[in-house]
Amino acid sequence: MKTSLSDRITIDPEICHGKPCIRGLRYPVETILEWLSSGMSMEDILEDYEDLEKEDILAALDFASRVVQIKRIKELAA
Repeated sequence: MKTSLSDRITIDPEICHGKPCIRGLRYPVETILEWLSSGMSMEDILEDYEDLEKEDILAALDFASRVVQIKRIKELAA
């Protein structure tokens, strides 16, 4: 059975303050996106962080694309 990319993203209040992370590891999705936006290639990331897999990076990108599809953001009262 093939694992869905979205199954690779976990949210656990005990890991990285509840930020979305890769497979329960301490790699927040935002960190993966920051590495990519800084110019690191997928190959660079995989070489530097051996416990990550190509599908993890693709899952982070998929997660981010779903987040930006939110139609409206409502400001919370201060």
